[in-house]
Amino acid sequence: MTILNTLIVVCTAYVFFLFAVAFVAERSARRGQGRWLRAPIIYTLSLSIYCTAWTFYGAVGSAVRGGLEYLTIYLGPTIVLVGWWWVLRKLVRIGRSQRITSVADLVSSRYGKSTLLGVGVTILAVIGTTPYIALQLQSVTLSFDVFAPAVEGGESTQSYTAIWVAVGLAVFTILFGTRNLDANERHHGVVMAIAVEAIVKLAALLAVGVFVVWGVSGGVAETLERIDASEIGMWEVSGGRWAGLTLLSAAAFLCLPRMFQVLVVENDNEAQLRMASWAFPLYLMLMSLFIVPIAAVGLDLLPAGSNPDLFVLTVPLSQGRESLAVLSFLGGFSSATSMVIVAAIALSTMVSNHVVVPIWLRLSGIGASVSGDVRDVVLLSRRLSIAGVLLLGYLYYRFSGGGAALSAIGLISFTGVAQVLPAMLGGIFWRGATRIGALAGLTVGFGIWLYTMFLPSFGPGTIVPMSVMENGLLGLAWLRPHALFGIDGLDPFLHALFWSISLNTVAFFTCSLLTFPEPLERLQGAQFVNVFQHSGAARSWSGGAAQTEDLMIMAQRILGADQAQTLFRREARKQGLPNGLPEPSPAFLETLERELAGSVGAATAHAMVGQIVGGMSVSVEDLLAVADETAQMMEYSARLEAQSQELTRTAGQLREANSKLTRLSVQKDAFLSQISHELRTPMTSIRAFSEILRDSDALSPAEKSKYASIIHDEAIRLTRLLDDLLDLSVLENGQVSLNLREGMLDAVLDRAVAAAVAKDEAPRLLIRRDAEAERIWLRTDLDRLAQVFINLIANARKYCDAKQPVLDIRISRGADGLVVDFIDNGSGISEDQQDMIFEKFARVSDQKAGGAGLGLAISRQIMARLGGGIVYLKGQKGAAFRVSLPADLAIAAQ
Repeated sequence: MTILNTLIVVCTAYVFFLFAVAFVAERSARRGQGRWLRAPIIYTLSLSIYCTAWTFYGAVGSAVRGGLEYLTIYLGPTIVLVGWWWVLRKLVRIGRSQRITSVADLVSSRYGKSTLLGVGVTILAVIGTTPYIALQLQSVTLSFDVFAPAVEGGESTQSYTAIWVAVGLAVFTILFGTRNLDANERHHGVVMAIAVEAIVKLAALLAVGVFVVWGVSGGVAETLERIDASEIGMWEVSGGRWAGLTLLSAAAFLCLPRMFQVLVVENDNEAQLRMASWAFPLYLMLMSLFIVPIAAVGLDLLPAGSNPDLFVLTVPLSQGRESLAVLSFLGGFSSATSMVIVAAIALSTMVSNHVVVPIWLRLSGIGASVSGDVRDVVLLSRRLSIAGVLLLGYLYYRFSGGGAALSAIGLISFTGVAQVLPAMLGGIFWRGATRIGALAGLTVGFGIWLYTMFLPSFGPGTIVPMSVMENGLLGLAWLRPHALFGIDGLDPFLHALFWSISLNTVAFFTCSLLTFPEPLERLQGAQFVNVFQHSGAARSWSGGAAQTEDLMIMAQRILGADQAQTLFRREARKQGLPNGLPEPSPAFLETLERELAGSVGAATAHAMVGQIVGGMSVSVEDLLAVADETAQMMEYSARLEAQSQELTRTAGQLREANSKLTRLSVQKDAFLSQISHELRTPMTSIRAFSEILRDSDALSPAEKSKYASIIHDEAIRLTRLLDDLLDLSVLENGQVSLNLREGMLDAVLDRAVAAAVAKDEAPRLLIRRDAEAERIWLRTDLDRLAQVFINLIANARKYCDAKQPVLDIRISRGADGLVVDFIDNGSGISEDQQDMIFEKFARVSDQKAGGAGLGLAISRQIMARLGGGIVYLKGQKGAAFRVSLPADLAIAAQ
């Protein structure tokens, strides 16, 4: 028997073995004996569908072309499982609580069970996965071609192999992937077959690696020397490409339909996830252990120009190890077939639930309760979808020529499905994410990926004309597929990844911020984001308008008669109606929707139940969630408003303080000028007249007396100014000593009036007083109090601009003490100067100024030391000041 015939027999036997494994697993599960099928190790091994032919064959080719760059494909999933375990746990919890059937169902359900989003993600997933399925077909055909020349004299079998492999995979997937209509139900047979394949491909790769290291090279040391001498030893690190590939593989691990299928849909409990978080990275490490040795030995042994993607096969064959080559072929065959089977199941579920069934329901136009068999439509659509998906993969393989490196094809697929990542992560962590935002992000990302990566992958001039590749769309250079927005020189893969993901994310967040989620989106957002708090709660239907018979008919058409009747009997028993149909209570309708969602998806199930029931009620938990969100938004808004008002007030106070400081600075300069003048004037007079007295002998006694009087008056004036400055300094430093004694208020005022108007030969200021009210005994520093009164009366005499100036001195007593008001009938002090008049050197009018502007500042310091105060009274006709004395200083009249 030739090696090719042997290979065909072994492959056929292997496929039958997988059929048997899947059949036994399915039967065990149906008999309730499938507890072992839910073991965490089975779940972990099922994750090995990530390791496809790209990993089995393409990793060696990638090592030859890019050194250790192939490790990035393993680093991404490892980071997700180890560092993002909480993300996976949340996805699994959401998948179980919402009965999610696919990645399209997850996005659709999160954003208000949007059918449009489900269709969009489905189209993206189908187009994005097509290159990957083509990659698997290509790997199988290439591996068959390695064996074919030995018996066919060099005649290639690729043209036949791909189509027969596609047909065989379609048959297997249809048989075991559509046995259960409930897509949320575990596919135990398929999962078990994948677990077996995971062991086979790991064993095959390890066997080839062991043979290469110890059978060909002669040991570890010799292998390392061979690696150092090969091109791989001179590999240079590209940091940007490493980071991009690692990020992409991590995103693809979450977003690939087949990975979501095994990670979330096939997950039975979170304990499985805990084992996978460490066991699957270990599996990846073993898969990558011998990649570099195989690559180095292949480069050393095989002729130049040999395809490095096939070193796993050609190295054993070149050494006459045909059995090892067959085992290696089975490993690659397992890698390819397991991926295609699970991807086809996932995509067929998405196509039937989000495309075929909604369109069928819309076109039928007869409602969900009219006779017909939805179950048959769903099953038929899934089987046709499986065949269609494999057909698309085959067509891509044929039209793309099947000549590109396996790793390049895999990157195209990874980048396409990674466009779901912003909407997925944003949806489960951000309640503000909206349907419009998700649609905008997916549309932008998908369009850029299509234009910059997918369409050019068919080859120059095949779909995208060469003129567009060189000159850009419509002749616009900034629209060249590999130099978008004028950025040239980037690696084509990094270029497409950067623009598609970054603009996708920007569009998603921008549109989400600019739009407001609809009520159902907000409810779903609360359920998804807070899934650990709301896992047991869900929206409920108001079943008043529903007829149980209609629901029974609809359920039978989707679930089948037996399953539907079992469900209704079980729910009836729960309601205490063992011999009848259940009442259409909210709880029953919610249970029915979840069961239907497992078959036709959440969005379609929601629409069908809603068509019969006619409305949905909101649970208390939902209302509380929305109310909590609203309260948080209102609280945040109130805080922002309060902060804004506080900032406005602070800004106003700062402006006012700045204005005051500016005026003080101006007054300080004016004071310095004034005080210089005040000091220089008397000093000049004193010096001039003293020189006259010294130098002139002819002066008469009268003239001498006159000049001496002038010198004396100027000296007194100078002394008074210096006394004021010294007095203010003493008061401000708190060094003043009070001379407390008892006296009558009227006496103090008499003394003040006499002192203030003493120099007036004909007093121009009329002072009106109330003698009876002034008969009050005080115990205070009477001299200091008189000084304040003198200052106020003198100011009125000096500044009151009335034709007949009048000053009213009013006395009143209150609970806080004694009040003495000084109010004249002039024009008063302007409002902008009222807050300045008690500052040092402040002067109301330069024209009328006769002092240094220290009088009111000294008065304020004196009243503060006496325990009282002095303020300017606003709202009076003229200038008005109020002097306050504490109650304990005013003694009752005697």
